[in-house]
Amino acid sequence: MKTIKENWKLVLIVAAGIVAVIFMCIFGIQGAQNKAFALEEQVNTADSDIKVQEKRRVDLVYNLADCVRQYDKHEAETLTAIVDGREKATSIENVTTAIAAVTEAYPELKSNENYKELMNELSITENLIAEYRENYNKQIKEYNRYVRKFPTRFFLNILGYETQQYQYLDYGAPVDAPQNLFGD
Repeated sequence: MKTIKENWKLVLIVAAGIVAVIFMCIFGIQGAQNKAFALEEQVNTADSDIKVQEKRRVDLVYNLADCVRQYDKHEAETLTAIVDGREKATSIENVTTAIAAVTEAYPELKSNENYKELMNELSITENLIAEYRENYNKQIKEYNRYVRKFPTRFFLNILGYETQQYQYLDYGAPVDAPQNLFGD
């Protein structure tokens, strides 16, 4: 009678051990898969960040170029009005009055500041794109390291995870730089 009780306890202990090992394997595999999910999402987010900045670049270039073009046109009209005012004036008083009138209508001419701002915004955007590309490559590197590490690579290969390839400066952006932005 005692041997049956002892055997029964041994069977329960072995069964509990087997169940514990099975649960540890399941949770270990699921943990590895969860981390792979997180790393994969970081890669996708980094890729999306690049695309957002490239979209910003395209929008920025055309909008700022149009703004600068319009402001240049405004300045050209202002300067033409000043020159015409000087030509039509017969006395110094009329010239002074014409210049004062133009100055009141158009207080400051500063298209050079617009050009500086355009170049500054483009420079900032290009720097952001470079930064996001660097982050993307860093995320790919981290993901690939994790997927290739032992022992997770065995489980992740079975689940269909593979290393990702780096994308070398090809994110769907236009190949050529915009041309003739200030032409009509």
